[in-house]
Amino acid sequence: MARPSQNIDQRLLQAGVELLPDTGCRGLSARKLAEHAGVNLGMFHYHFRTKDNFIRTLLQQIYEQMFSLLVLRSHKGESALQNLRNALLVLAHFARTHRQLLVRIAADALAGEQVAVEFLQANLPRHLGVISSLIVEAQREGDLAKAPVAQVFSFLAGAVMAPVLLGAALADNSALPPAVGGMLEREVLSKKAVEQRVEFALRGLSVPDRRMA
Repeated sequence: MARPSQNIDQRLLQAGVELLPDTGCRGLSARKLAEHAGVNLGMFHYHFRTKDNFIRTLLQQIYEQMFSLLVLRSHKGESALQNLRNALLVLAHFARTHRQLLVRIAADALAGEQVAVEFLQANLPRHLGVISSLIVEAQREGDLAKAPVAQVFSFLAGAVMAPVLLGAALADNSALPPAVGGMLEREVLSKKAVEQRVEFALRGLSVPDRRMA
């Protein structure tokens, strides 16, 4: 028997990208995905077997695209500080693009959804390891203030990533006045705002006599 078109699994994955930020892991169903993708429910089971396997595949696909770019932006000819900037920008733009999905997955993990917990356990150490290594290298090169890596990382995460995730959670709250939501979009969640926070954070951590221009 001929194998069904490979395009069907991609249509289902795209449907997942569109639905999962709203439904979360628990609220997503194979039937919703099939209906949204415009395919037969049997095709969902043919390609992914279970909902958890589908979510696992979807989240990993999204993450691997980001992680590949993260590694690609670490250039051998650049200083560790510049590579750290590049890596932070990749993570920040990923968080900005997928902010609703990340907020939802974090909430699902805190609620004990196993597929979300497993995804975070498997992948958080990967990009944390890249950032931590760049911090150590930048400190060794004398461009970044000497402090425990965990302290530096928490400062960067608080300055760059936390506003994106918190801002996304607040912007998604329909109780907020429209003016406040608009302000969050412009001044916290915009591409310009995210990139500016990366520069602020790195300036705050750079050694006094080697601050960036």
